[in-house]
Amino acid sequence: MLPSGTSLGTTMTTCNATGHPSFFILQGIPGMEDKHRWISIPFSSIYFITVLGNCTILFTISTERSLHKPMFLLLCLLALTDLGMSTTTIPKVLCLFWFGQSKITYEGCLTQLFFIHSISAMQSSVLTTMAFDRYVAICKPLHYTTILSNSRIGLIGLGSLVRAMLFILPMPILLQHKPFHANRAIQTTYCEHMASGEGGVCGTPLSNRMYGLVVALLVVVLDISAIASSRCANSSREAHHKAVNTCTTHICVMLISYTPSLFSFLTHRFGRTIPPHVHTILGNLYFLVPPMLNPIIYGVKTKEFREKVTKYSFWVKTLITVSHGQKLV
Repeated sequence: MLPSGTSLGTTMTTCNATGHPSFFILQGIPGMEDKHRWISIPFSSIYFITVLGNCTILFTISTERSLHKPMFLLLCLLALTDLGMSTTTIPKVLCLFWFGQSKITYEGCLTQLFFIHSISAMQSSVLTTMAFDRYVAICKPLHYTTILSNSRIGLIGLGSLVRAMLFILPMPILLQHKPFHANRAIQTTYCEHMASGEGGVCGTPLSNRMYGLVVALLVVVLDISAIASSRCANSSREAHHKAVNTCTTHICVMLISYTPSLFSFLTHRFGRTIPPHVHTILGNLYFLVPPMLNPIIYGVKTKEFREKVTKYSFWVKTLITVSHGQKLV
């Protein structure tokens, strides 16, 4: 799903004759600027848990050869997208909240925009592939190794990256050819698809807004349809029952991932009466909550992975105990 925050600026007076400003000012959460220090506490805590959880997944799977399977390789891809999504935005948000570093260059804004939307599109592809992986494991277990191999997972990951780049690359390219308003303020904590609103680009950037809307809906509709079809196309009652059991995980992840971003995306375009701080908070929830919960949902639910993590935690505790004992001696 492609997230959307609030648009650039609220004062649309004059256009920048040079085409675009050299930098923008991130205003944070509109109307709550005096509470930024307090808001940074849950932001930093969630980001720490996100990094710790996803790095644990990457370390455990990379070091354990028994986990070098398609299902766990997909979990690694999901962890990479979670880290990329949160790291693209949250460190800059924390710098804004803690140190008041609100400036972001024009090039940096477009770069952040590109990575935010492309990583979001890639994550959607990974979730779709994970659903297909479970469908094959349940309905065609004898053909699982021939349908899904490690090399094919690599190709799927490469294809997801290419699809995301092809979909998202036109967004910053289109913006580079648009003149911007002289107002440099961005009423949010990150750079979203600026052409989705009228606040940044002079005139009415209809082509940019339509392109962003079409891409977002296309990604969501295609991937959700693929996930739903993989759950419904079971050939037997037993397979259908197993699919319903395993479907719970993907339904939770889909609701966590798509609901706040889709709501923010649509209300930003059609819900003009909704306060700006609501858009900003929903947009930040998309970068905070799913990357934190995905390792917990998939790691805790997978017994084989849970056993490996427990083994590492045992050795960590042993090393701490031995080290403490040596100091006492």
